[in-house]
Amino acid sequence: MIDYNKFLNKSLVDVKPSGIRKFFSIAEEMDNVISLGVGEPDFKTPWHIRQRGIECLERGTTRYTSNAGLLQLREEISVYYKRRFNIEYNPKDEVLITVGGSEGIDMAIRSIVSPGDEVLVVEPSFVCYKPIVEVSGAKAVPIVTKEENEFRLMPDELKAAITPKTKLLVLPFPNNPTGGIMTREDLESIRQIIIDNDLFVLSDEIYSELTYTSEGHTSIASLEGMRERCVVINGFSKTYSMTGWRLGYALGPAPVIQQMTKLHQFAIMSAPTNSQYAAIEALKHGDKDIEKMKREYDMRRRFTVDGFRKIGLDCFEPKGAFYVFPCIKSTGLSSEEFAERLIMAKRVAVVPGNAFGDCGEGFIRVSYCYSIDNIKEAIKRIGEFVKEIKDESKD
Repeated sequence: MIDYNKFLNKSLVDVKPSGIRKFFSIAEEMDNVISLGVGEPDFKTPWHIRQRGIECLERGTTRYTSNAGLLQLREEISVYYKRRFNIEYNPKDEVLITVGGSEGIDMAIRSIVSPGDEVLVVEPSFVCYKPIVEVSGAKAVPIVTKEENEFRLMPDELKAAITPKTKLLVLPFPNNPTGGIMTREDLESIRQIIIDNDLFVLSDEIYSELTYTSEGHTSIASLEGMRERCVVINGFSKTYSMTGWRLGYALGPAPVIQQMTKLHQFAIMSAPTNSQYAAIEALKHGDKDIEKMKREYDMRRRFTVDGFRKIGLDCFEPKGAFYVFPCIKSTGLSSEEFAERLIMAKRVAVVPGNAFGDCGEGFIRVSYCYSIDNIKEAIKRIGEFVKEIKDESKD
């Protein structure tokens, strides 16, 4: 019998599988399940974008692109970031096209951190940052954000976490799972701390267009002195409902993008060609699609928050992304217990909050990127479940 553990990367073996996918897999094997667990838009990719991808296949435009991606796409991304967020990037050496935003995160972390470094990870947050840091031989240091602060990163929290070994700050806003955002004022309050401590920033802005305030999204890279010490990660999955096209991008200083491109070159070669052409169409003519989807998400957001409050669960009002993060502490169940019992009893799949860091214990993540009918029925079932749990505790 072969002992495979002696061949495998111990750092990878020690990483726990994604807590998101666990409940998604359970839901797939059950009937009549309403899954509010996966952050995937229920909209189809807009037709004009799909059509551009189809045209590429019909014409046989299926060869490799350059490692960094089509120059035309990189140019359109530069135009888009200048137009929407007032930051200029040189498309020739400051933009890299990746296989989804997830690859961009991986390339950025592995290009920047070395064994022994410390990386500050704002939590609760998406599940991938910490494992990538650890597999890279660095130490992930969580900074716990709090509901009473609307899950924003506060200056004193950042200061307290910094040590001489700190190299990188992962800033994931708008946030998955909380829906929290950082306003320009919030970002200004931490800007000087970052500069004074000579930190680099990975700003994951995949939900940037889904910000439900009049101010809209502010990229930290747009602030004075920050562009040169930030890698910005974004993509097309959430903004244009292009999850399966697997296309993202990274923006940053040329020396950093150069190393990321080198790693991308050896690991991936290039992102899918037809997806890149479809993305050019999205950037050129997709603003109306963004606004249409954003209006629908905003309506679902308000409906979902109101629904949870009506069934007796405290629920922070998110101002970004497409998730709510209701508190389930009043039920007396842990996050895992709540999610497991809910799916078995009521056929509703949610994600336990502790999948996004230990500080997520006592919460669940619910995605509202599903039809209003599904959301309405799911909240009804969750309400029944909560009542039954509370009745049990009275007996």
